[in-house]
Amino acid sequence: MSDLGIADLGARLKDEVAKAIVGQDEAVELLLIALFSRGHVLLEGPPGTAKTLLARSFSRSLDLSFSRIQFTPDLMPGDILGTNLFDFQSSTFRLTKGPIFAEMLLADEINRAPPKTQAALLEAMQERQVTIDAETLKLSDHFMVIATQNPIESQGTYPLPEAQLDRFTFKHVLDYPDAEQEADIVRQSGASMTESSALDKQISAVLTPGALTEALGQIANVKLSDDVADYIVRLVRATRDAPSFSIGASPRSGVLLARAVRARAGLHGRDYTIPDDVKALALPTFRHRLILSPAAEVEGQRVDDALSLIIEATDVPR
Repeated sequence: MSDLGIADLGARLKDEVAKAIVGQDEAVELLLIALFSRGHVLLEGPPGTAKTLLARSFSRSLDLSFSRIQFTPDLMPGDILGTNLFDFQSSTFRLTKGPIFAEMLLADEINRAPPKTQAALLEAMQERQVTIDAETLKLSDHFMVIATQNPIESQGTYPLPEAQLDRFTFKHVLDYPDAEQEADIVRQSGASMTESSALDKQISAVLTPGALTEALGQIANVKLSDDVADYIVRLVRATRDAPSFSIGASPRSGVLLARAVRARAGLHGRDYTIPDDVKALALPTFRHRLILSPAAEVEGQRVDDALSLIIEATDVPR
């Protein structure tokens, strides 16, 4: 990877995903930034906006182990983590590992499982380890969760707890494509009978675990200036002081944003961060961590609108 550079590697990954996904450039960019900052992404959008296909396509462009969990109301924590089963032949308990023991985990329709099941991901997402029957087991250093949820349906869904939401680096909201993109989707995807056959034919893995480790080492050397760090802190604290929000951004959000802006700088071919990196990532980093105040809800405000005003009102370092 050293002869390519992170920016070129990111461009190759985008090209591979684009073989199956029309548009969604911002979503792919955020997935790449999360990958190179060791973060996690929550994709939210109405049915049929390619949330799952996007996650699968992105995963297929990486030479990393992949697992998918379809979250349902009857899913139990043991179905995710695994369990110790008694082996009658050896008269001992043997661990059967669950699907969480992968490098890339797709948590599909995560809000369809109850909170106790969602909580099975908390330790894994924060510490990259899980505890089963008092035994702590390490996950891969490259472990990443891509979760999807549908904001329209309320029946049979469970809102994600604040502690769960706070572990996602980004929440990206997918919208419907424009007319030109939708025509391309119909022409391209309509020619194939299944999504799987299109993925099998088109997307190749272009990023190995070794290349990812090397890229993470390079991004760790990207400079985060004091001015940019101070800008991040001022944005975080501004969300707590704003009357529009009863709950502001957490200290963790500032740490994750700092890591993300370094990854964005590397993907844009720089070894230093700039305020534009922060402005580009502030909305997807903060939007899922903020709770509107009762007065703002009565006025019909939206989190994104109130947050955008804060971002624009906060002085940018020169």
